[in-house]
Amino acid sequence: MACSSSIIFVFIFSFLLSTMAATSYDLLLLGEGVEDLESRAKNLYPEILRDEAVARLQQLGQVSDADGYLERTFLSQASVKAGNLIRQWMEDAGLRTWIDCMGNVRGRVDGRNASAEALIIGSHFDTVVDAGIFDGPLGIISAIAAVKVLNVDGKLGMLRRPIEVIAFSDEEGVRFQSTFLGSAAVAGILPASTLQICDKSGLTVQDVLKENSIDITAENLLRLKYDPESVWGYVEVHIEQGPVLEWVGAPLGVVKGIAGQTRLKVTVRGSQGHAGTVPMSMRRDPMAASAEMIVLLESLCKHPENFLSYDGNCNNSMLESLSTSLVCTVGEISTWPSASNVIPGQVTFTVDLRTINDMGREAVIYELSDRIYQICDRRSVSCTIDRKHDANAVICDSELSSQLKSAAFAAVKRMGAEIQSELPVLMSGAGHDAMAISHLTKVGMLFVRCRGGISHSPAEHVLDDDVWASGLALLAFIETQL
Repeated sequence: MACSSSIIFVFIFSFLLSTMAATSYDLLLLGEGVEDLESRAKNLYPEILRDEAVARLQQLGQVSDADGYLERTFLSQASVKAGNLIRQWMEDAGLRTWIDCMGNVRGRVDGRNASAEALIIGSHFDTVVDAGIFDGPLGIISAIAAVKVLNVDGKLGMLRRPIEVIAFSDEEGVRFQSTFLGSAAVAGILPASTLQICDKSGLTVQDVLKENSIDITAENLLRLKYDPESVWGYVEVHIEQGPVLEWVGAPLGVVKGIAGQTRLKVTVRGSQGHAGTVPMSMRRDPMAASAEMIVLLESLCKHPENFLSYDGNCNNSMLESLSTSLVCTVGEISTWPSASNVIPGQVTFTVDLRTINDMGREAVIYELSDRIYQICDRRSVSCTIDRKHDANAVICDSELSSQLKSAAFAAVKRMGAEIQSELPVLMSGAGHDAMAISHLTKVGMLFVRCRGGISHSPAEHVLDDDVWASGLALLAFIETQL
């Protein structure tokens, strides 16, 4: 038995020695000598950063308002239950916790200087309909895991600045069709009028908060805003929601910027009638008109160069940017009265439009709106176009991005992964809470590889070891604040 144990020890020793390549982060450890290899292996903390984190992601993924699929919207019963779980995990990691008046779950440690500028780490715990378990929660769970490692090591009180982990109550905007309710409130950019937006059942944001014993007013909504001078920066870990990292074989990537987006609600009104008695030539059918508009949108977004003319506001570089980054989606259509034998009287559909070029986005919206009104005039129907959400493109802070890149590279190398000389740098086509928080402070983001680039789907999947890598990278980044 003793001989066998020695052989196993030699094997483990050799494996660690061959796989833990020195990087900019690891150079800090080289002076410890060979005898500290076992300690360095322990510092990978798989039991917290991988095993426990994955188990918590799975547990959170079972908290749903629907049977058979994951759906968790702003302050629903499942959302409240999920928030309570997250709060327990924050306290387990050594954080002081509370829930603010927008339903955000927050945990904080003051470190050595409670009045210093704070580092905020966050993501969201609401979901889309029929969601995957990683979009949003991965960033929360990885942050809690990294903080827990520091707490276990007795280093949490040694931080030179406060760290706050925030689980934002709403990013997806499913319930109220208004994104970033949680993070926009913290950033101080959420209008008080948002409190009166209604969901499909007629409840307002304010009603839902009061149902959960949260007394929200325009005045205390403003109090949620941080003083920008009290915040050092914001970091978010999120699944890529795209295929690039998997394609290049890297578990992590650094985000250089986030595409701007606009959400529209188009309402088309015509003449309701009997499906069997109104001649085709006499119809004012909003469904047919909407179908033409949707096909127009697809053509415009596939080939913007065929629709936008060259002038002072639309040049060649803008068109090139649009051709590579513009995406447009109609994700929801509703009709009234929605019966198979009735020509509808009204059709409503949504438009989600995104690109990294803000001026180009405005040009596309202008062209789309103009052509929609032309279709309405030609078909003798009326239409209104409401802008429900606007967010400009965000460029991540170069200093934060550099630090995150070094931390991520070090984490991946320490795990023994084969990677190129540096990690990929990516643009995000999806919106994130970092977009709202960028109005408050500098932001940085890390992307985590997801299988097939699939997201907003139950097929969304992240390897256990990639969850581990994200937590280890975040730990390495936080340790720069010791």
